[in-house]
Amino acid sequence: MQTAQVQELLCFGIAAGGGNAALVVQHGPAGAGQRQQFATERNKPACVFIDTADGRIVLDYFYPHKRSPLCLHATLAAARVLLSAERPQLEVRTAMHNQPLSLILQDGEVFIALAPQAALAVAVSQELAAQLLAAPGIALASPPVIASVGSPKLLLEVADSVTLQALTPDLARITDWSRRHGVNGCYVWCRRPDGALEGRNLNHLDPAAEDAATGVAAGALTVLLKTGLIL
Repeated sequence: MQTAQVQELLCFGIAAGGGNAALVVQHGPAGAGQRQQFATERNKPACVFIDTADGRIVLDYFYPHKRSPLCLHATLAAARVLLSAERPQLEVRTAMHNQPLSLILQDGEVFIALAPQAALAVAVSQELAAQLLAAPGIALASPPVIASVGSPKLLLEVADSVTLQALTPDLARITDWSRRHGVNGCYVWCRRPDGALEGRNLNHLDPAAEDAATGVAAGALTVLLKTGLIL
């Protein structure tokens, strides 16, 4: 049996040493329970296990608290490990839903190509959104929407950055509601005066584990707005 190879990479950073950490694991434990234990013990934002079988590469994603159908920042990390000048493009699949992903290395940068996924037909009222955000009476800037590029997100638009950053959401309620409806947490976002968008990904029970940046939420927002965007 080969020794596990674990590499830590930072993704989405705008300066050296910044970004969202992901562990890329090759030749690691095979069972989902062992993988979850590994991810929980390492306590990084995400782990991706790379499996090779019958000539196919499969990516399996774990957060410290649960398995995920897709994690794009961990996919970028895996792509950085797998791609090279000799192999600048690679087709892979996800472990949970067999979703196809194209990994691309172009001019020294890593890209992921993927398709929008069917949205879940779950009704979300403004009142429910306010309960999840623990913000009674909050006025959303647009109706709640669920969108997905492989890991569904409940998208909630608030009025401005001050409102966004002041939120102290009910993370336990978000986690319970998400589990019951097959949604991977909330992405709360707003439009900034400079034309960019700003968001917070509410996907963990521990407030300290809130992601600084998340690809699946950005992808879901791109699907909703039907345009490229800067977050």
